[in-house]
Amino acid sequence: IDLASEFVGGKILFATDDFFAPAENLLKRDNPSFKEHEYTEFGKWMDGWQTRRKRIPGHDWCVVRLGIRGVIRGFDVDTAFFTGDHAPRVSIQAANLEEDKQPKIPQREVRTGAAATPEEFEAISELKSDDWSCLVPMTELTPGNPASSHNYFPINSQQRWSHIRLNIFPDGGIARLRAYGTGQKDWTAGDPREPLDLVTVAYGGASVGFSNAHFGHPNNMIGVGTAKSMADGWETARRRDRPPIPENDANGILLVPGCEWAVFRLAHPGVITQIEIDTKYFKGNSPESCKVDGCILTTQEEEDMVRRKWDLPGHKWKPLLPVTKLKPDEMHVLDSLTPELQNVITHAKFTITPDGGVSRLRLKGFPSSICLLRPREKPMMRFSVKAGFRANL
Repeated sequence: IDLASEFVGGKILFATDDFFAPAENLLKRDNPSFKEHEYTEFGKWMDGWQTRRKRIPGHDWCVVRLGIRGVIRGFDVDTAFFTGDHAPRVSIQAANLEEDKQPKIPQREVRTGAAATPEEFEAISELKSDDWSCLVPMTELTPGNPASSHNYFPINSQQRWSHIRLNIFPDGGIARLRAYGTGQKDWTAGDPREPLDLVTVAYGGASVGFSNAHFGHPNNMIGVGTAKSMADGWETARRRDRPPIPENDANGILLVPGCEWAVFRLAHPGVITQIEIDTKYFKGNSPESCKVDGCILTTQEEEDMVRRKWDLPGHKWKPLLPVTKLKPDEMHVLDSLTPELQNVITHAKFTITPDGGVSRLRLKGFPSSICLLRPREKPMMRFSVKAGFRANL
């Protein structure tokens, strides 16, 4: 997941200069574009962050508040279309700032052709970003030619981060900044009586397998907030094996030979008590029905299943939601089949019939403290817990 993307709430807090193009472009979800003959009153229009040529001491930099607080696995500094004016060098720093200890930063206005004011410099100085941990030392960047625009930096750190500082030396342009990683939540915080969405990317949930993602990846379904359009959901291609004239069974369920599915690793092992399925925006292409199953897998077992394309024996899956008809463009709030908080799971499989699109999937419940550090040598056990419990994390 791109933890810095505007799509998940990433935000530019400060930039030293936005003369040719504002730093907000760094966090755009879409790939950068180029308009050959388009100019602004300040110069060439560019889809990225581009500062003026430095004529005073110092270098340019910006501060990003990540949309998802989490562990960063790597950066992609993309210089696409910046060929004779790309930033020559870059470094990246990071910090994990507690919400209640962050100073108040003035609301930033996107203003091409301007530089940071003394008041903005004074406000951002309270973050002491000069002293943040260095994740990427000063490194030369390649120009934005199609074959060389992506500059990848793997990060070997297990620490959780909330903010990053991008330094360019001394000036220039960068099209996009991607901070790839996984969300991470402090599970000891919060009210233990309130159910949490255990599959959301904000806490570390992720899709680890799917049958089809022609129009949208399953990770979109577990994204932050509500969907903004069909592009924010999971949508499959139309199955080629659907019958020429579909019919229903005795229960009103469509009789079709195939289905589509997506498997998710929960952010934390837990018990699912409520399931939300939102088909918003999918009016003529929502699934006819769906079901949800869960299981317990160790890390090694998950890796084995990925290699086997999730050919997991049917008896391993425990039903969380039976086959349920779905309506177009509607939020469905459904109770799980484990109302007594009995079945702990680590993975969930969401199956739709026969195909179509879903905007959001929420698996709400309570985290459990079961340990899965070593592969099981005995048959899977059934874990029982009581309502209102607080996991000893």
